[in-house]
Amino acid sequence: MFKHILVPLDGSLLAEAALPAAAFLARRLGARVTLFHAVERNAPSEVHGQSHLGNAEDAAAYLERLSRQAFLPDIAVDRHVHTAEADNVAESIVAHADELKHDLVIMCSHGRGQALHLFLGSIAQKVIALGSRPVLITRPDEQGGAPPFSCNNILVPLDGDPDHAQALPVSKEIARACGAALHLVMVVPRLASLSGAAKVSSRMLPATASRILEMASQDAREIFRKQLEALRGEGIAASAHVLRGDPAKTIAKAAGQAGIDLIVLATHGKTGMEAFWAGSVTHRICTFTRTPLLLIPLAKT
Repeated sequence: MFKHILVPLDGSLLAEAALPAAAFLARRLGARVTLFHAVERNAPSEVHGQSHLGNAEDAAAYLERLSRQAFLPDIAVDRHVHTAEADNVAESIVAHADELKHDLVIMCSHGRGQALHLFLGSIAQKVIALGSRPVLITRPDEQGGAPPFSCNNILVPLDGDPDHAQALPVSKEIARACGAALHLVMVVPRLASLSGAAKVSSRMLPATASRILEMASQDAREIFRKQLEALRGEGIAASAHVLRGDPAKTIAKAAGQAGIDLIVLATHGKTGMEAFWAGSVTHRICTFTRTPLLLIPLAKT
C-alpha cells in the first residue's frame, strides 16, 4: 500500500486543495509526505488568480509554512524544491516521483469547463498519462478552497474488463485502512446511450441489441454476486449495483447521490485529443464529477 505521497504545489489555493486528502491518507496509511514545487521556466506572474512563486527561496518558505499548517506533528513531511527551471511541469513531477520513490501522487484539478478540459486535459491527468504510479485527483470547493477529505464510501466502477478490475485490490486496501465500505457499480448502456458502431447496429436490429444489453445486465449481476461473497468473506462491507445509461454520466450521478468520498478507476491514462477520439470513460468521468478520483495506471501496451 501507499507509503510515500508526493503533493505538487504551485503556490495557489487551488493546488492546496490536495492537502486535506494527503493529510488524511498519510495518517490512515502511515505514509510519509513530500511537498514538491518545480520552479517553472518563464512562469506567469499569477497562477489561478494568485501570485506565482517566483524563486526557490520563496518556494522553500512556502512549503515549510504548509508543512506546519496542513499536517499534524506525528506525520513525516519532507519538502523539495526543484531549482532547475522546468519547461514541462507534468514531466518534472513524474521525474521526481521516480527519483524520490513515491508511490502515490495527490493533486488538485480545476476542471475548467467540460469542452476545454476534454480537449486539453489537466496537468494532473497528464501526470498519470506519463507515469506509472497512481494519481489521486481532488477538486476545490465552490469557493476555490480546500474541502475536507474523508473516506467512508468508495465507489469502484467495473465493466467486465479484467484490466479495469485491477482497481479492486487497491480499493480493498484503502477500505481496510480507512474502515470504508466498497460500492461496486457496472453501467450497461441503454439503446439511446450507445455510440459508434454499436449505435449503428442497434438502429438496424433494435430488438436484438436490446436483448444483448439485457443479457449483459444479467451477466453483471452474476459477476457481482460472486465478488460480493468474496469481499464480505474478507470482512469488507460492500454493495453492488448494475445501472443503465451513459457510463460516465451515470457513474458521476451515482457518486453524487450516494455520498461517495472516493472513486477508484483503473485507466490507460489517455488525455486530451487522444481521450476524446478514444471515448475514454475515465476522462469523461473526470469532467462530470467533483468527487475525488484515484486513477490506477494500467501497463502501457
